[in-house]
Amino acid sequence: MADPIRGIFVPNIVPLDEQGRIDEDELRRAVDWLIDRGVHGIYPNGSTSEFTRFSAEERRRINQIVCSQVGDRALVLAGAAESNVKETLAACEACAEFGARAVAIVSPFYYRLSQEAVFAYFREIAEQTPIDITLYNIPMFASPIEVDTIRRLAQFERVVAIKDSSGDIAAMGRMIAAVKPEREDFVFLSGWEPALLPSLMLGATGGTHATANVAPELTRRLFELASAGEYDQARALHFQLLELFDVLLGVGDFPTGFRLGAELRGLRVGESRQPLGNRPAADRQQVQAVIERALQMVST
Repeated sequence: MADPIRGIFVPNIVPLDEQGRIDEDELRRAVDWLIDRGVHGIYPNGSTSEFTRFSAEERRRINQIVCSQVGDRALVLAGAAESNVKETLAACEACAEFGARAVAIVSPFYYRLSQEAVFAYFREIAEQTPIDITLYNIPMFASPIEVDTIRRLAQFERVVAIKDSSGDIAAMGRMIAAVKPEREDFVFLSGWEPALLPSLMLGATGGTHATANVAPELTRRLFELASAGEYDQARALHFQLLELFDVLLGVGDFPTGFRLGAELRGLRVGESRQPLGNRPAADRQQVQAVIERALQMVST
């Protein structure tokens, strides 16, 4: 039996050196740092990883490094999104060889497609992939995956989960209600911090959250409390998570604030490859204060 996809997965930041090259040693250290703080899995090549700013070869190397470093200590949900079916299947094959538990695949981006086209895209992958698939619904960047399309895709054995980054709680409820009666083992993951606790209460079994790069202790503890039905305590952490998420989002263009937050926790992540302009000096003090409040709340 494959390990269940459950808990907090980190769409990890990719450290870069001063020349903008992947800092492989620091990437390995960051993976260890996250696992030591209790996350359940790593999600390389997600949006927070800025996967579109790397070449296909670099994305493959990032997945390889993360899978190697994680070993059997946690799960890897590897980003395998490419621009067409052929390249996506090649990425799936590589991730299977590296030992990832599953891959996450965003629906086709750039072109806005009909739901029938979205279904056809994932169907072709599902029929050929050697590794389990998590659908990645992020309508702000790619063609949305609507509820009926998710229900139809859940009929394929290799399609095992969905990561929803729409932030739409009503849609999450509709997904669960539509799919669970026909596919009890199907996994639902939140991909948007304000939706984490509500999604867990509806029946999701985890989430992939950028904020876990900065305060993995907070997201992990919130998940543990919600899973135990301790919703009053979980709610207090949820509000703290929202404060941290909002301040990180407010620092320049995404994911500048999350890179800054990781830096303040002692990771050497460097600057993004995308020139994003200067960030105000005051951001550092504000972010540091909110991080300290979050960590203090977890420890009390």
